[in-house]
Amino acid sequence: MNKELFEALRIGRITIPNRFVRSATWEGMCDDTGAPADRLADTYARLAAGGVGLIISGYTYVRADGKQLPGKMGIYSDRLIPALQKVTAAVHREQGLTFCQLVHAGGQTSSKVIGTTPVAPSAVACDNFPEIPRELSKEEIAELVNAFADGAVRARQAGFDGIQLHGAHGYLINQFLSPLTNHRQDEYGGGLENRMRFLDQVTRAVRAAVGPDYPVTIKLTAADNLPGGFDLDEAVQVARHLEKIGVDAIEVSSGTAASGALTPARQGIDAPAQEAYNADFARRIKAALGIPTGVVGGLRSGAVIKGLLDGNLADFFALSRPLIREPDLVNRWRRDPGYCATCISCNGCFKPGLKGEGIYCVLDRPPR
Repeated sequence: MNKELFEALRIGRITIPNRFVRSATWEGMCDDTGAPADRLADTYARLAAGGVGLIISGYTYVRADGKQLPGKMGIYSDRLIPALQKVTAAVHREQGLTFCQLVHAGGQTSSKVIGTTPVAPSAVACDNFPEIPRELSKEEIAELVNAFADGAVRARQAGFDGIQLHGAHGYLINQFLSPLTNHRQDEYGGGLENRMRFLDQVTRAVRAAVGPDYPVTIKLTAADNLPGGFDLDEAVQVARHLEKIGVDAIEVSSGTAASGALTPARQGIDAPAQEAYNADFARRIKAALGIPTGVVGGLRSGAVIKGLLDGNLADFFALSRPLIREPDLVNRWRRDPGYCATCISCNGCFKPGLKGEGIYCVLDRPPR
């Protein structure tokens, strides 16, 4: 019997009503302190009403020096909790579910944005680093572990239904995993066991902080898509370890801003053959695990997604840019399983966010 896309799916102790997930993205709809504006709550409410089974928040920085872009959501202070509660309340009014994605940009930010030299596992020059960051001391690493745990507690207090760690796309967790950005000679660098130590400590600290019943998930890079970088064989080992220490689900992605044509948000997806570009990665990781495994990257047509489910490549399907243009896309697929999203993968939706307008599809009229 084929599993259906609109079946419920268990992630930890909660049940999401279908297998469609809004993958985290930057919306540019928060103020300078990271507090979300009302339009972000409205955006999430539209997604919930549009049928999305689970909404992952925009990447939310756990410490002030982890911010990357303007309008990014923050969770580094208790002062932000009331504004965050407005977002979760808006989702819950539409009977939806939302997880908060926790991130620190590490070296993938700039002193212009955060007012100080960025930090990273190592002080190395990389194409996805705006400047050479400062190497973290072991004491500072411990402080960052606590910042993730504190962020997870605030997420729960703000009403989020779970959290997702951002372990992909060249951000801090990924920076520790990758030999391209981690040149350390101590217990946090070298072999994979050492390079995954920061992620291990963050995951254990988050789980201890929120308890056994609260969903803890991760967006995990399957590969840097760069010569000499973190690769799929290592990702499988990391995924197995994460399952062992209590992660409830894994969303598989790949690439960094330095990965050329193989970046996380690829352009020019206009045929089924170009869709689902992380599917083979997800297949390998899912085969190694007993927890739900999802895939993100270029999902546009219902037929392709159904094929991935029938082929047992993934348990859930995450997408972002198509939902910027069509927040009711999941309901459209419910009505017409063969429907194809109208997103043309131009990435133009992010440009208004850089101007302080928040993201929207520039091919359509901006939301009022």
